[in-house]
Amino acid sequence: MSASPVFADGLESLLSPGKLSQAHAKFESTCTSCHDRGDRQRQSPLCLDCHKEIAANVSEHRGFHGRLTNIASAQCKACHGEHRGREADIVHFDAASFNHRNTDFALDGAHVALGCSSCHRTGEKFRKVATTCIGCHRNDDAHRGQLGEKCDSCHSTKSWGDGRYDHDKTKFPLRDAHRNLRCNACHLGGKYQDTPLRCASCHAPDDVHQGSRGDKCGECHSAVSWKNAQFDHLKETGFALLGRHSSLACGNCHKSGNFKDKPPKDCAGCHRADDAHALRFGLDCASCHGNENWPKVDYDHAVRAKFPLTGAHSKLDCHVCHTGNVKTQKLGRDCASCHRADDVHGASLSGGCDACHSDVKWKSDIRFDHDLTNYPLLGLHSLIACGQCHASKAFKGTPKTCVECHAHNDVHKGRLGKDCAACHSPNGWKVWTFDHSKTGFALTGAHSTLKCVECHRQPAGEVKLAQDCASCHRKDDIHLGQYGAQCQRCHSTLSFKGARIL
Repeated sequence: MSASPVFADGLESLLSPGKLSQAHAKFESTCTSCHDRGDRQRQSPLCLDCHKEIAANVSEHRGFHGRLTNIASAQCKACHGEHRGREADIVHFDAASFNHRNTDFALDGAHVALGCSSCHRTGEKFRKVATTCIGCHRNDDAHRGQLGEKCDSCHSTKSWGDGRYDHDKTKFPLRDAHRNLRCNACHLGGKYQDTPLRCASCHAPDDVHQGSRGDKCGECHSAVSWKNAQFDHLKETGFALLGRHSSLACGNCHKSGNFKDKPPKDCAGCHRADDAHALRFGLDCASCHGNENWPKVDYDHAVRAKFPLTGAHSKLDCHVCHTGNVKTQKLGRDCASCHRADDVHGASLSGGCDACHSDVKWKSDIRFDHDLTNYPLLGLHSLIACGQCHASKAFKGTPKTCVECHAHNDVHKGRLGKDCAACHSPNGWKVWTFDHSKTGFALTGAHSTLKCVECHRQPAGEVKLAQDCASCHRKDDIHLGQYGAQCQRCHSTLSFKGARIL
């Protein structure tokens, strides 16, 4: 006859070493729920048959129990002893010594300093607590779920407010100045979905072009600085921005602000007001002026005009010579074409002004080699000023004979003719020599001390006189011509009075 259930319960109670904990009290009368009389090693599997969540953790090696190193051979009773009474603590949990790293949720950052109750509510199993950020921080989500529930993709456990987000994973990587912006600078009102990607969507108020350049701002502007525009002006417009043009603001040329209005590409189109030549030099300003400095002129006059600007010419303003349009006004290359009004000679001289004048100073530094003319300047002539002989500055027609200039100095009054140089030297008017013997009448005796005028008495008369004595001494002839005109037969030149008888 089999034992009745009442008998069996009584027997189980008699064999029990003590009361079970309150959690297991319902199994107190059925020992087989936890014990196998035939195999004591089955006690732990029987525990796991009831504690299925722990069994799953063990098999999957997760959670506190699943991470224990000896969990495969461990016995549950080694930690969780029973039959110690209804109030016995079979869990043996010490919060102070518990290492949270043995769980699936290691505490780091700000979590380390939190008390257990901050996450684990009273009366709730520890394993029931949420392990995702959003599970605890849903009320802290300023994005209101727009960015999903993976808070740790941006935020760290050190500080909730210290958000980091890899914007490169989106369709709009943050570069340069965008990188330092706060999220709400673009995501207004905390709205993240459907945020526009075009520059103009955010920068329309900054668009000084007023939409005339379209909405592809990135073709010119960079994320480094909105104001530092990069635009291949040569490629896009055919007009390279060189020199000072490269530093100009767009509005300096595109004055209307509408880039569809094409500004002129020739220099005069923009610089007509700056043209000091009043268009006399044409529209090709770049042939003289550079892009670096408008007033600075870079024009090689020697190469391009075949007329080197030297001396005083190098300092002249272009308009001094080019008084009209360069295409219609053809300038001569000779001095007279510009200096005709300065020619005090009245165009009477040939050979060009530069034969005497230099291009350093027109009125001074005059050089002229008189020796190349048919009247070389000798003696004192080389020291006198040009005007002493060339009184009219015409130079042509200036007399070349001595008497034409020195008639007022001629003490002979023309008696000795006009060939002053026959006696006088250019080294000094009073320095003179004359060899009278070359006339065939040597001056000897008393003749050698006579003055010229004592024989040459006739003004502007015949220079050549008769060489017989009577022609001069007829009044001294006491013979009254009885002995003829050959006085030298008896008289000598030493003295007319001393006669010798032949």
